[in-house]
Amino acid sequence: MPETESGFTAKNTGLKRFYYASLYSWKGLKAAYAQEPAFRYEVWGSAVLIPVAFVVAQTPMQLAALICTCLLVIAFELVNSAIEAVVDRAGTEFHELAGLAKDLGSAVVMVSLVIGALIWGAVLWENFL
Repeated sequence: MPETESGFTAKNTGLKRFYYASLYSWKGLKAAYAQEPAFRYEVWGSAVLIPVAFVVAQTPMQLAALICTCLLVIAFELVNSAIEAVVDRAGTEFHELAGLAKDLGSAVVMVSLVIGALIWGAVLWENFL
């Protein structure tokens, strides 16, 4: 990137910034899919559940809630994978805080799965029981 008069690197702005941000995001999604089995499971689970949501949901709000729970799990799995990558990069020796960081990242994914199960359960209960 070109430098400005003050010596700082100029950042992309506008559509160019959006374009490069999209490329980096796509690169991250591909890396997560290639390297993280849990991410792959959640993507495939969502690939099944999202079409089912169109059948189960009876209102646009229910549809949005069902789809968002799938995306929420995927998003938190990405955050968990990022935490694990940073902790692993910092060193291979055991450190209590590194373990805590990984455990907390895993807990976030678990909580998002519980949220998803509650919302799916509530919609199924409301619509079919």
